[in-house]
Amino acid sequence: MLANLGSKRILVTGGAGFLGSHLCEALLRSGHHVICLDNLSTGLRRNIEHLTDTEHFSFIKHDIVTPIALEVDQIFNLACPASPPHYQADPIHTTKTSVLGSLNLLELARRRNARFLQASTSEVYGDPNVHPQVEGYWGNVNPFGPRACYDEGKRCAETLCFDYHQRHGVEVKIARIFNTYGPRMRPDDGRVVSNFIVQALKGDDITIYGDGSQTRSFCFVDDLIDGFLCLMASPASFTGPVNLGNPCEFAIGELAEQVIELTGSRSRIVNHPLPTDDPRQRCPNISLAMRELGWQPRVTLFEGLGRTIRHFDGLLANAASKLVEVA
Repeated sequence: MLANLGSKRILVTGGAGFLGSHLCEALLRSGHHVICLDNLSTGLRRNIEHLTDTEHFSFIKHDIVTPIALEVDQIFNLACPASPPHYQADPIHTTKTSVLGSLNLLELARRRNARFLQASTSEVYGDPNVHPQVEGYWGNVNPFGPRACYDEGKRCAETLCFDYHQRHGVEVKIARIFNTYGPRMRPDDGRVVSNFIVQALKGDDITIYGDGSQTRSFCFVDDLIDGFLCLMASPASFTGPVNLGNPCEFAIGELAEQVIELTGSRSRIVNHPLPTDDPRQRCPNISLAMRELGWQPRVTLFEGLGRTIRHFDGLLANAASKLVEVA
C-alpha cells in the first residue's frame, strides 16, 4: 500500500533512472506534481517517455553538482550512478555527485523548508563484520579502494543530512538501500541480477565472480518504492537511517541457478576472480523499518525474477528487431 503524502510539488533527482522512474510513476499516481531531474549520464529518456504528456510531470536535464533553484515541498535525492562499472568510470564525479550534489539539494531544502530524503546505500557498511547489518553498525569500508568513491561519498552525504537537520532544522530521511532489481534496470549496468538474466537469455556463459558462496538479498523495485513513500511520510522526528531491503538471503550461485531455471537457458556457469573489496555477505536487518514504518517487502524472488526476465526478454527482442530492420 502506497503512503498518502498529500498533494505536493516533489523533486526527484535521478528521476530518469531505474529507481527514479518508478518513484515518479508512484508519486504521479498519488496526485502529486513531479519534477524529474536527471543529467542522463546513466538515466534513460525511455524510462520516462510515457510520462512526458502527463499534466503534472516535468523533466529538467541538469547535474546536481551545479546548484538549482526550484519551488518544491519535498526532495527525493536518487542522483548518483549506483553500479560499480558506472560509478567507477568517473570516480571523482561520483564523489562530487554524492557530496556537492547532496549539499546543493540540502541548501535548496533549507531555503524552501522542504522535506529531504537521501537515497543512501548498504555500501556504507562496506565488507561487513556484522551480519545481518543493523543501522547502528558503523561499517568496514576501504577509503582508498575502487568502490570508495561511492561508499565514502554516500557516507559523507548521510553526515551532511544530519548536520543540516541539527544546525538548520531541515527535515531529513535517510534510506539505506540494499540490492534492488526489476524492470528498467539497464542491461549493461554490471549488477548481478541484470548480468545473469541477460547472459541467460542470450545463451552466454553466466559469469560468477568468486566461488558463488557470497550472499546478497534482493528487493523488488515495487517494494522499495513503497518503502521510500512510507519513509517520506513518517513523522519528522524519525530521520533514519533505516535499512530498506529484503532480509531473505541468497548465495550468488543459487541466484544463477534460479535464473537458468526460469529462463530455460542452456548457459554454463563460469567463475572469475572476485573483485577488490567485494562484500562477502550483504543482508539487512529490517526490524527498524517494520517497527517505525510498518514496512516489509512482499514480492518473492521467484515472482520478481519472472517479471524482470519478461522485461529483459522484451528489451532484447526489440533490439534484435531493430537490427533486422537496419539490415
